[in-house]
Amino acid sequence: MNTNTSSYKQLIVGTARALGRWARQAHERRQLAQLDPRELADAGISQGDRMAELSKPFWRD
Repeated sequence: MNTNTSSYKQLIVGTARALGRWARQAHERRQLAQLDPRELADAGISQGDRMAELSKPFWRD
């Protein structure tokens, strides 16, 4: 395998991983947005922590 093919493969794999991570983060934030106050308390998440997480764009960790 030459260097160009290897570079393209790495680019495709890296892009697929990033897209998967972004989709997972977006999904988890949608789930977080649906929790009621009791569920937040059970999970040990404050309202401020929830709002901070929900304010992030999907691509930010």
